[in-house]
Amino acid sequence: MKRFLFVFLSIVVLSGCSEYNKIVKGTDYNLKYEKAVEYYQKGDCFKALPLFEELMSYFRMTDKGEDVYYYYAKTQYCMKDYYLAGYYFKRFTKNFPNSIRAEECAFNSALCYMKNSPDFFLDQSDTYNSIDEFQLFMNKYPESNLVDSCNSLIKGLRSKLELKSFKKSNLYFKMEKYRSAIIAFKTTLEKFPDTEYKEEILFMIVKANFMFASNSIESKKVERFEATIDSYLTFVDSFEKSSFLKTAESYYNSSIREIEKKNNLN
Repeated sequence: MKRFLFVFLSIVVLSGCSEYNKIVKGTDYNLKYEKAVEYYQKGDCFKALPLFEELMSYFRMTDKGEDVYYYYAKTQYCMKDYYLAGYYFKRFTKNFPNSIRAEECAFNSALCYMKNSPDFFLDQSDTYNSIDEFQLFMNKYPESNLVDSCNSLIKGLRSKLELKSFKKSNLYFKMEKYRSAIIAFKTTLEKFPDTEYKEEILFMIVKANFMFASNSIESKKVERFEATIDSYLTFVDSFEKSSFLKTAESYYNSSIREIEKKNNLN
């Protein structure tokens, strides 16, 4: 019974392959288009893609050209080739600006950049490109029902950029490059003033200032401990009930003592 079932399934598969090969090798381009769309709609993008690739040149400058271009971009997306999909979605909006699909393709172009956006510790060029594309989409289609989705996706992308900036700043601190850490933390706040890491960043600026002052040459210590005090006051002003408050106070008090000690010596 199992042997019979195996033979039967093999015949079905080979028959299917034979039918597909006939379509690929055939010259009935309308049939190729119909079958390519059918394969795509069934999720069999592996079969659809070669057909659409051939049809792209055949139906160029014809009434079916727009449909083929659209499905070709969609099939690339289905195949998870987001670089090519994004390219063809964007080209679609330029080649067919008045198409009812132009809005969808403009959104999908931005979506492809987002799909290529890597983990936060890698290069974020595609993340920035995705944000720019979503912004352009909203500028062009302000009444689109996809605007809310754009805002939500931009928020997620910005969170990734915030995390990268925050982790980079922390890395400087761990490497004992305190001056660089201070600059990096401040830059993070300038770029992302509403970041969820604001409390910890302000605390780390206090800590980095204190460590920078403590490891400075004698002639620079007073001004750098003063910077620690200033950063502490900024921190307390924003987060007076912070869980970091006790530790921050210790840096503040130590800074005052160090300045007093230095002044007494003078």
